[in-house]
Amino acid sequence: MQQRFRTLMTWTSLPAVIALVVLLIAGFFADHQNSVVAEQAMRVDVAKEMNLIRANLEGNVNGDLQLARGLIATIVTEPNMSQARFAKLAESIFREKTHLRNIGAAPGLVISLMYPMEGNEKVVGLDLSKDEEQREAVLRARDSRRLVLAGPVELKQGGQAFIGRFPVFLDRDRPTETFWGIVAAVIDIQKLYEDSGLLDKKLPIEIALTGKDSLGQSGARFYGPAHVIESNPVTAEVRLPTGSWQIAAIPKGGWSATPRNAWILRLAMLIGGALVVVPIVIAGRLLEQRRKHYADLRRSERRLAQLSERLELALDASQIGVWEQDLDSDIIFWDDRLNEIYGKPADGEPRSFEEWSRSIHIDDLEQAKLDFKQGIATGLYSSEYRVVLPNGIVRHLRARAKSYSDDTKHKMVGAEWDVTADVALTRELEQAKDLAETRNAELEAATARNEYAALHDTLTGLPNRRYLDIMLDSHAATGSTAGRGAALLHLDLDRFKQINDTLGHAVGDAVLIHTAKVLTSTVRPADFVARVGGDEFVVVCSSDISIDQLSQRADGILQRLRQPVPYKDHQCRIGVSVGIAVDADGAVDGPRLMVNADIALYRAKSRGRNRYEFFTQDLQSEIVRTKRVADEILAGLERNEFVPHYQLQFDAKTLEVAGVEALARWNHPTGGLQTPAEFLKIAEELDVVAIIDRLILEQTLHDFDQWQRAGLLMPRTSVNVSARRLQDEELINSLTSLSIKPGTLSFELLESIFLDDNDELMVWNVNQIKELGIDIEIDDFGTGHASIVSVMKLQPRRLKIARQLIGPVAESAQQREVVQSIVQIGRSLGVEVIAEGVETMRQAEILKDLGCDILQGYGLSRPVSAHGIMEFLSGRRRRTAS
Repeated sequence: MQQRFRTLMTWTSLPAVIALVVLLIAGFFADHQNSVVAEQAMRVDVAKEMNLIRANLEGNVNGDLQLARGLIATIVTEPNMSQARFAKLAESIFREKTHLRNIGAAPGLVISLMYPMEGNEKVVGLDLSKDEEQREAVLRARDSRRLVLAGPVELKQGGQAFIGRFPVFLDRDRPTETFWGIVAAVIDIQKLYEDSGLLDKKLPIEIALTGKDSLGQSGARFYGPAHVIESNPVTAEVRLPTGSWQIAAIPKGGWSATPRNAWILRLAMLIGGALVVVPIVIAGRLLEQRRKHYADLRRSERRLAQLSERLELALDASQIGVWEQDLDSDIIFWDDRLNEIYGKPADGEPRSFEEWSRSIHIDDLEQAKLDFKQGIATGLYSSEYRVVLPNGIVRHLRARAKSYSDDTKHKMVGAEWDVTADVALTRELEQAKDLAETRNAELEAATARNEYAALHDTLTGLPNRRYLDIMLDSHAATGSTAGRGAALLHLDLDRFKQINDTLGHAVGDAVLIHTAKVLTSTVRPADFVARVGGDEFVVVCSSDISIDQLSQRADGILQRLRQPVPYKDHQCRIGVSVGIAVDADGAVDGPRLMVNADIALYRAKSRGRNRYEFFTQDLQSEIVRTKRVADEILAGLERNEFVPHYQLQFDAKTLEVAGVEALARWNHPTGGLQTPAEFLKIAEELDVVAIIDRLILEQTLHDFDQWQRAGLLMPRTSVNVSARRLQDEELINSLTSLSIKPGTLSFELLESIFLDDNDELMVWNVNQIKELGIDIEIDDFGTGHASIVSVMKLQPRRLKIARQLIGPVAESAQQREVVQSIVQIGRSLGVEVIAEGVETMRQAEILKDLGCDILQGYGLSRPVSAHGIMEFLSGRRRRTAS
């Protein structure tokens, strides 16, 4: 007994020991990982703060030095500039937001021009080539022919500053080039540090700057304590116009050795370990007792399985289905056999009394419900009825059930079985007796019915398509001898599918019957009316009817079918589109007449439905042309004939290039270069606009990369995106694979499509596009239905004013006010405004004065190929350099 107890204790304690060891290992690992994650999180936070300071330093220094470049350009053209002229030009620089302390010029390396003069008199006359502190940086700027940013530098007039020294050469890039001197822009260190956020007392990090005289990591530290560099800091490069600084940062107080949540995590792991180990120990104690009970339970389960198997065999053999209904909630549970009998899926889902009622044949429903009601009242239920399966098969069922009540619910349990074979056998015996007496009469009637059914529509009673073909063949044969033709009206009901989908097929059948009555009562007795499809009808008239009479006939049909069709509590409204073809002379070509009427019907539908159209040779030619262009478009996609052309966009103030818009063009092998107006509509019908969008985008990104590699300044490019492209589920994945540099690409969305809040995929795609760094522009703004609230919701980067609003601005004061209002809306929302369709420089001046940011139009640049853009930018760069 003691040996058995020791064995039990050892066996049941082993899981607890294993669990304890695993928990200890996991605890040490989790504690280590917590420390690693905490330090990584701190480094991420420090990097965020540091990068903000870095960006401010780069932007402020670059901005300050950029202000001085305009002054240098003027000195090149006026090398003998006086102090008064220099001060006037420099004064305009200091009107801008700047950190410049002063700016001076040193012709021949001797400072003789200074602004402001007050407080800087000591440096006037200073020979930079002889000053030991500044000589090296000055000569480096002269010899390298590039800007040199030195500092921090101790100033003669007191204080420290960064000094940007620009070498100035006259007749640059020519054989007569001469060195004029140095222009020095002095940046106030204290003001720079303060505006860049370095001196913010609330700054949660300590910062050190290394790289005096822009020497980067190899330079001396000039800002911040030394322990920042020695404490494993987060570092980054501050990029300057020439050279760089290294910025390093650590949290105030240094890196915390122990995470703040360490003891909480350890306590949680201790509690969790106890919650795991203790139940395992207790479970081990109970395991032996559970084993004994488990053996007893298995014996009981085997007995129950045997009984259940016998019952299942009995039910299978008898083909009986069992159900149970909660009479309080009307929920019914069917077994798999009963689901099979009713033609329902064996999904285990509960059924409802209403679902059972819908399955019963309409003729037996009332009696079946009465039998069930009596069964509830008496406690015994018995009934026999027919059910209609989802596939249309009718079965005869017999049902028996009994009600009972438990502690809380009133239920009924019953069984049903298929007696279709019994009923069929009974009927066959009865019919066999009658069949012998009436066989001859039945055969004659069946023949007549078959002949009628073969040529008529069972719902409307009208002739069917087969009858129509026979009639047209007969008409062709008689027409060839009598010299008569025929006219054919092909009718297709509008909105019929919506009626079927919303009100049901019974209402749809009523509409078809009503249509048949209208047609038969509208046409002449000699005319032929047939139903040739679901909601398609044909009227054939002899050729003695004129075109005017055909028009009147079609108008009459349209007017009558516009009237609502009453059905029970519904007023069904439909319309009809009619295609009319006339074969006036000689024999009638039935197939050709039908094809021509189909073409005219297609034209009627494409022009808005609820109308009629006559077939003409022009219409046939248009159909042939559309088919040809569609085939050429598909072939053009295979041969990469769709290419982008680019229209330049210019800064409204400086007329510098601000970007390009990519416009789709079809390089047709015989028709030459074609605009979207010549192929877009057919491309939309082919559903290939999204493919064209994708091809144009990929080629545009390739061309943009080529411009960048050639060193040409092209800030960004924009492409048009269709609504169908925005509904593409794979759009974001395809854009991610293109590695688009943020800020260089814009998507132009038509105002009429970007506000469709009902399309969740489109809204999600637009948001993901902005997450990828792709700007959103609203194209043709002012022609759609956008509200200010909707624009605020989308938050686009730019609004492009439609060319319809731009054209009249030179002549119409009212139009200028409209454009200015849009500009004010854009500015209030922080959105750039592009004016599209600028045709003259007069318009450009007016739009600049109205506040437009960017201009685009034939008055500035026509669309050209990628090579044309490269030549334009290269030429402008050469002119600027010269």
